[in-house]
Amino acid sequence: MATQESAATPRREDPDSGRLAALGYKQELSRVLSRFDNFSVAFTYLSPMVGIYSLFVFGVGSGGPRYLWLMPIVVIGMLFVALVFGELGSHYPVAGALYQYSKYSVGPQYGWWVGWFYGVALLVTVAAVDTGVVPYVTSLSNNWFNTTLDPTSHSTILLLTLALLAVQTSLNIIGAKMMGRVAGFGTYVEIIGTFGIAIILGVAGFHHGFGFLFSSQGAESASSNSLGVDFGGNWWTGAALVAILAHVYIFYGFESAGDVAEETKDAGRQVPRAMRSALLIGGLTSFVLVASLLLATPKDPAGYAKATSLDGGVPYILSSNISANWLNDLLLLLVIFAFFSCGSSVQGAGARLAFSFARDGAIPGGRLVSRVSRRFHTPINALILGALVTVGFTLLVNLTPSKDVSIGFITYPAQVSALTALVSFGVSGIYLSFLLTVIGAIVARSRGWVGQGQFTLGRWAWPVTIVAAAYLAIMLLNVVAPTGLDSPRGALFNLDWVTLTVMVVIALVGLVAYATARPSRSIGQHIHDVHEASGAERSH
Repeated sequence: MATQESAATPRREDPDSGRLAALGYKQELSRVLSRFDNFSVAFTYLSPMVGIYSLFVFGVGSGGPRYLWLMPIVVIGMLFVALVFGELGSHYPVAGALYQYSKYSVGPQYGWWVGWFYGVALLVTVAAVDTGVVPYVTSLSNNWFNTTLDPTSHSTILLLTLALLAVQTSLNIIGAKMMGRVAGFGTYVEIIGTFGIAIILGVAGFHHGFGFLFSSQGAESASSNSLGVDFGGNWWTGAALVAILAHVYIFYGFESAGDVAEETKDAGRQVPRAMRSALLIGGLTSFVLVASLLLATPKDPAGYAKATSLDGGVPYILSSNISANWLNDLLLLLVIFAFFSCGSSVQGAGARLAFSFARDGAIPGGRLVSRVSRRFHTPINALILGALVTVGFTLLVNLTPSKDVSIGFITYPAQVSALTALVSFGVSGIYLSFLLTVIGAIVARSRGWVGQGQFTLGRWAWPVTIVAAAYLAIMLLNVVAPTGLDSPRGALFNLDWVTLTVMVVIALVGLVAYATARPSRSIGQHIHDVHEASGAERSH
């Protein structure tokens, strides 16, 4: 990337800080993350183990073993998105990623809304991950210490989540290098926990041949579906459209490599690489683990039905194939740390977004939230604020109606906590913010913008960006489409109108926040790039 600077400026000695200065910011955070650290933050956020342990049953229960082959569709679709983000991240290596990309490509107001949806989705994801690990922690505790912890107890969920958040926040405050070390160790855990489990199951002996992976096992019909849902005998036009969501809900998080760009060495080069690597390696490890779990499902109908239902799932498959208690406990430890490192990376990414938002005056109390610790060089107040909001989200687990609640044409189902409803926004909010960012790239290109970073799409820019936008639009529609609580999509994923309603509520809350803060003028003072392509001149 060419820089216009004199020999007297210090930018030649520190090109990363020089590029940051060209964008109107000074280097406040410590630039200590290596290429592997940056990749690890993105990879552990994507976290194949967390995603598969959480969603395997929904995928195979909806589509049968054949759902495995829907995974490449999602990975390839997201690869187009990662290429667009990589070019933007190389040109704008600034903390806050999607917010900053959209702010520069379209304008202050547009960027604020992208950052709002993305930020809320990140905080929701931390709550989802940290509460999601509770069953595994209680299981290990009950095995080792003969405790009688109930993973469904609201008090147990709250206490364990608070403890986990306290540790994650403390480690993230200590420094970006510590965040990188946690993520790096988490990466090794993910690799061991995916390929390792595949090898262990293979040694124990798979129960099916390779052809089993191409079967549906009758998932398209209610009479033989493990989850009791009905696709009317249609696989491609029924089961596949829902089963693919089990992959859609996993393959994102790679963009967090851009959230920590200001702490990454040679960010303009390393951030795009980390995004692509995290996605592709995540796809490979996920494919291997899912295929191994499918081949290890019991052969008898009753065993298969339990393995692919909510009563069994991954823990049942492992326990039925692995008799050594110590090995099962080791796998539990790996799963717990995978959840921990995932939550830690998401929290770190969210704090950098909050810091970036606050530094631009986009939220009330921006000076306080954007304050960087002199000792640790981390956005300590942004981390604490994020932890407090996550605690607030976790408390929503206590709001669980005992019977269906009807509000107009919307029915809120019984025994579904408000936290679960909010978590449904985690994916829809991510896909919405991704789509808006890619649309922003389309707007910028139409105005003449050309990437000037160390990674560019060149002549492929337009086709790649259009395909990325089309993929995101189709999948967002598939995620939020209300089809009734009795439908497979409504019963297993989006709770009919609830996910869409939560999106509207988040937007209304954002409207109040925007009207209160009136941030566009403040953000407009932070749109400065001396290296912007001449054709992209815009008035803000």
